[in-house]
Amino acid sequence: MRVTSIIRIRPAQQGIITVAMLIFLTMLSCSAQNSPRLSTEHFSQQLIADNMKERQQIEQVYRQMYQAMVEKDVETLNALHADNFVLIHMTGMHQNKQEYIQAIANGTLNYYEAAHEDMDITVDGDEATLVGRSRVTAAVFGGGRHTWRLQLHFTLRKTGGRWQFTSSKASTY
Repeated sequence: MRVTSIIRIRPAQQGIITVAMLIFLTMLSCSAQNSPRLSTEHFSQQLIADNMKERQQIEQVYRQMYQAMVEKDVETLNALHADNFVLIHMTGMHQNKQEYIQAIANGTLNYYEAAHEDMDITVDGDEATLVGRSRVTAAVFGGGRHTWRLQLHFTLRKTGGRWQFTSSKASTY
């Protein structure tokens, strides 16, 4: 034997049910505000802390990238850049990941040092942007050694728990 219950609400009862639901939701809200685990303030603080953690990780990736460029560390550069990475040079020339890393490895792009002046990082879930400004000493494309005020505008994606560069556009500042 199967029993089926149907609750029928008459129009006159709808108002009472609505008021009861509002009272219940108000009580739930007050309870959440008094609970440290569920408070809006605690939730906001956690979001800020998580965002700061992500920003620190991205800053570290930026610093690691420059160190790997100076050391011609191809393995680290491969790990820090997504497979679909594209660099747009100041001249407008585009290089994919393989071309870019090969140019560092073979001496077409020679980096000697970088002093980081500013990093503007914005995180939105698993995507982020980084505008890094660094004084970079390099000799590129057969030119002489020179120090540039180099600005790189990066996009990043977090995959498998780690941040990788997906694109970069170079300019001076």
